[in-house]
Amino acid sequence: MHLSIVIPLLNEQESLEELFQRINVVCLENGFDFEVIFVDDGSSDDSWQVIEYISSMHPEARGIRFRKNYGKSQALMAAFRETKGDVVITMDADLQDFPEEIPELYHTLKNNHADIVSGWKQKRQDPKLTKNLPSKLFNWAARKNSGLELHDFNCGLKAYRSEVVKELQLHGDMHRYIPVLAKNLGFGRIMEKKVRHQARKYGESKFGKRRFVNGFLDLITLSFISRFGNKPMHLFGAIGTLMFIIGFLAAVYLGFDKLYKVYFLEQKARLITDNPFFYISLVAMVLGTQLFLAGFLGEILIRSNKNKTEFEIKDSVNLHQKIRL
Repeated sequence: MHLSIVIPLLNEQESLEELFQRINVVCLENGFDFEVIFVDDGSSDDSWQVIEYISSMHPEARGIRFRKNYGKSQALMAAFRETKGDVVITMDADLQDFPEEIPELYHTLKNNHADIVSGWKQKRQDPKLTKNLPSKLFNWAARKNSGLELHDFNCGLKAYRSEVVKELQLHGDMHRYIPVLAKNLGFGRIMEKKVRHQARKYGESKFGKRRFVNGFLDLITLSFISRFGNKPMHLFGAIGTLMFIIGFLAAVYLGFDKLYKVYFLEQKARLITDNPFFYISLVAMVLGTQLFLAGFLGEILIRSNKNKTEFEIKDSVNLHQKIRL
């Protein structure tokens, strides 16, 4: 099969039939053997009934329905497991993405032997203060943290090689960072293509302040996992050791300072606990020890997980012996 088109949705009953008709026309005109997988992420309207109707009329349409709203990442994961196409294209259900972009995305991916082709929305038709400005800040932060020079990480219109989506593990709101996750898995051929964008035709945007905040929190999580996910001791151990050394040296200084004043300057002895730096040094040593232990325990947990390896084998040749991990 040429194409699997994945469409996660939440309360988009008005747009689904029009969206499928446009996809159907585009794919038939270009001779694609295709499937469309709708994922109803706990809609409270009649979205599922519309999906059932479309599926009854068109065998290319398939549907997955969640019991409740789990989020876009989980919706994508559920669909990725079911895809059969050589190329997987994701798009939003609100008609802001153009199905007419599908052929170019497909051919760009194939002709350039890319792993991912990510859409870059041109002339965004969204409210500037509530969506455009936060999106620009978010994309700037994502570029700085990931090293990927993409202009629009959160564009729902993307094309993937099937191998990529089968390897992805999404949770939380990590769908925003699929290119970064793919890069970490070794799929480094990531391209960007300019795509059209139009204003929402039906319903209301599902974007809210909480999603904006969660996006940045997930970015911090992803940055940490990318750098230290398999070596937590390099972060916690280093910071813990540094804090312990600083605290220990401060305590040594306080001890020598007291001895010097008492025996050489013959000053009246004062309790070392009267000096506030004593407590600072004590706290630094305690926190340093705890951070070091956190890194040490993290290393033990990683090595005790025998179901995962720290690398992926793409292919092998003339390999007669099993590798023991």
